[in-house]
Amino acid sequence: MTTGTGRPTLAGRFTLSGRPTLTARLALVGQRPPDSKTYGTRLPISGVIVVATDDFEVYHGVVNELRDRGVTFTTIEVDEEFPAETSVVVTADGERPTVPEETPIVHADPDNPRRAVDEVLATLRGGSGRTVVGVDPGERPGIAVLAGETVVAAFNVPLADAAAVVEQEVEDAVDPLVRVGDGARIQGAKVIDDLEEIPVELVDETGTTPYLGTGARGMGDVLAAVNIARLAGERVESRTIEPTTGELQRIKDRSREQSETNRAIDETLARRVAAGELTIEEALAEHRTE
Repeated sequence: MTTGTGRPTLAGRFTLSGRPTLTARLALVGQRPPDSKTYGTRLPISGVIVVATDDFEVYHGVVNELRDRGVTFTTIEVDEEFPAETSVVVTADGERPTVPEETPIVHADPDNPRRAVDEVLATLRGGSGRTVVGVDPGERPGIAVLAGETVVAAFNVPLADAAAVVEQEVEDAVDPLVRVGDGARIQGAKVIDDLEEIPVELVDETGTTPYLGTGARGMGDVLAAVNIARLAGERVESRTIEPTTGELQRIKDRSREQSETNRAIDETLARRVAAGELTIEEALAEHRTE
């Protein structure tokens, strides 16, 4: 079916390969695009982002990520003409749109659209700078990922997951750096020891936790991680901690609080928890079998 101009209608639009166009596929699943192809509420950076892809998953992942960040962007199909003011293009691996000369292209992974959007925004800011991750250690470390001076991601995760989160965030970065605060010695040592083949600096975290005003409760660890990421520290390969009597007692107290029978683990198990060999839950399980 075609219009009077000979152009196929939405339901009949197909690519040269016989595949339905992205717009047609959106229509098939009941998602009709708005009349305007420009989306977003604000553009905090200078430039025009164009999403040009026939890949359904890439389109949805990138568009949703851009919308979540409140960034203005335009969508076109791969064979359409690009706006003259195009500053950066997002497309899928294997697609080769004809973009304006010297326009940067970012190829998005449908499984990780956030990384593509990070690269797009960094490009528009004139270069991302070095990727630096700040970690405010504790039972639930605050983690902040900076590209240059810009915070691009933040997390507050269980200690056992902290190293894996950091490694995932720097996986594709060139010359990344991790900075860990020196405050919570035992937890910080675990993070450092769990990180492999990533440069780590130990940072004096004195004064990195800001005053938290109304509505900011729970943000302290992440904000401290941002400040830690911006401070130079001492390069370390590992950190060996001999737990103090007070630190061991706090581990025992936490084990008693988590125990169903109000029993604390002994000092041997507490030392293994301090060394990162066991979690408190695992230590309690061993304690019950003794």
